[in-house]
Amino acid sequence: MFPARRSDSYGKPPIMKARVTVTLKTGILDPQGKAIEGALRSLGIDGVASVRQGKVFDIEIEGGDPKKAEALLKEAADKLLANTVIENYDVKVLG
Repeated sequence: MFPARRSDSYGKPPIMKARVTVTLKTGILDPQGKAIEGALRSLGIDGVASVRQGKVFDIEIEGGDPKKAEALLKEAADKLLANTVIENYDVKVLG
């Protein structure tokens, strides 16, 4: 999916790729997911039991420490990327 780590020839820190996935918590109504579910049925796509929608953020982080990158991304998710009252998030540092 993403190349592991890269750094340029000017001695800048390596760049790590990360993905933050934000989804609605169980029990929270998802009108957009329901609309997608209905649209799939109207298009003749059978067998879809339900749809829940979410958000994906692909982020590049400077530095080479995956633990620091994960902590930084969790802070970003808590403060901006997710509404933690109604959403869960998952952080993956990909390298």
